[in-house]
Amino acid sequence: MAKKNILTIGFSLADEDSEYSEFDTDISLLDWDIVLFKPDIREYIYRRESTFEGDPCLSDNDSFKLKAQSEHWRREIKSAVEHGKLVIVFLSDLEKVSIATGKKEYSGTGRNQKVTRIVTNYDNYQAIPLELKALNTKGKEIKLSAKNSEAVASYWHEFSEMSSYKVIINGEYPPCLLTKHGDKPVGIIVKSKNSNGAIICLPDIDFYPESFIVGDEDDENEGEWTIEAKQFAANFIQCIVTLDKALKSNGELTPEPDWAKDAVYKLNQENVATQKLLIIEKRLEEVQAEKEFVIDQLKSLERLRHLLFEKGKPLEYAILDALYTIGFNVSQFDNGESEFDAVFESKEGRLIGEAEGKDNKVINIDKLRQLALNIHEDLEREEINEPAKSVLFGNAYRLLPLNERPEPFTQKCLSASVTSSTALVFTPDLFKVAKYLKDNKDAKFATKCRKAILNTVGLVKFPDTPEQVEKIIGIEEKFGTT
Repeated sequence: MAKKNILTIGFSLADEDSEYSEFDTDISLLDWDIVLFKPDIREYIYRRESTFEGDPCLSDNDSFKLKAQSEHWRREIKSAVEHGKLVIVFLSDLEKVSIATGKKEYSGTGRNQKVTRIVTNYDNYQAIPLELKALNTKGKEIKLSAKNSEAVASYWHEFSEMSSYKVIINGEYPPCLLTKHGDKPVGIIVKSKNSNGAIICLPDIDFYPESFIVGDEDDENEGEWTIEAKQFAANFIQCIVTLDKALKSNGELTPEPDWAKDAVYKLNQENVATQKLLIIEKRLEEVQAEKEFVIDQLKSLERLRHLLFEKGKPLEYAILDALYTIGFNVSQFDNGESEFDAVFESKEGRLIGEAEGKDNKVINIDKLRQLALNIHEDLEREEINEPAKSVLFGNAYRLLPLNERPEPFTQKCLSASVTSSTALVFTPDLFKVAKYLKDNKDAKFATKCRKAILNTVGLVKFPDTPEQVEKIIGIEEKFGTT
């Protein structure tokens, strides 16, 4: 039997002959003969922003990502089947979520204005290109259907004990597995009419029982696959390959010979349909190009948030974006001898900055030494007549939530910054003002932010945004503070 290329999505096997992919990936399925798919969106649910009518409610960003990812799998699974591949879907729990529609409703004015985000229902089964009309229910009592079950009979003999149904299917598809009582469909086979491909939906299996993973009793191998897991995977893959062979032997299509493709044999309606398809493909290309443009734009805008949690080059690029947003002309400098993280200037002055991100530590004086050296090297350049203002951008304790972070700079660093006339900028503080200026055109406030960096020695305190000022005034009015 020829070796099959097998891909698992949403779960993995202790088998070297199969490859694993996460749910969130843009991989094509055309490189594989057999695809084993589990619509697992738990990562999205873990990151939920809130709840709505009892269901997890996703952020705007995750709403877009989940919908785009589900549409990707619908297309890929359908394409794979049309190209003769076998896709087996393991029907895990139906996980319902609320996602943003992109629409908002506004009520009230001024400080009393209320913004309501419009959401809609969604679930993990949207990634499957079938109208399953699944209903959440659980059980283990399952039997083969009288018809349409020949291809899965051998598989079911091996794995019925490990299988359990999480949903009942109400779609109009021929069942291969039924509940033992009530004859409700819990497994289906849908064959392509145009190829040897098929989608089979089967009851779920727990692919990670405790006996499959080495526990903490073996420190050296903890977390690795056990011998039992490897034996299961080998048997499982063999049964899946046998299933694929049985399915194809029942109704294998003959590839169309080249001579039969001649235009003389084509129907007029076929030609009309082909022309329609070309027009649709053109529209799809235009929409895809527009989508890719917006995605690139979105990723560029998301980069500003790197000020909150990044280090290294990603942090440097986010700093440059933020400085540009508050009105500086920005660049990086590298002539082979000297390299500066950030060179930025405006009509108020010229500055050189260094960036430092620490996972779980405070920013110390190490970078100040590098920064002082950079200022001197910069001044030695023939075209520079005055020393630039030095700025140290620090993102201390970058992996902690902002409200849990200690002071970002050591006392020694604060003292040394006074001696060297250096401004110290905590990058999350820079994020706050840059975010406001991204959302609002406010040249006066941008000037205040530039001057705050230029005129400060030690830790920079940016001016309160007009939104913060309005909030403070509201609090003072409420409590009668003068």
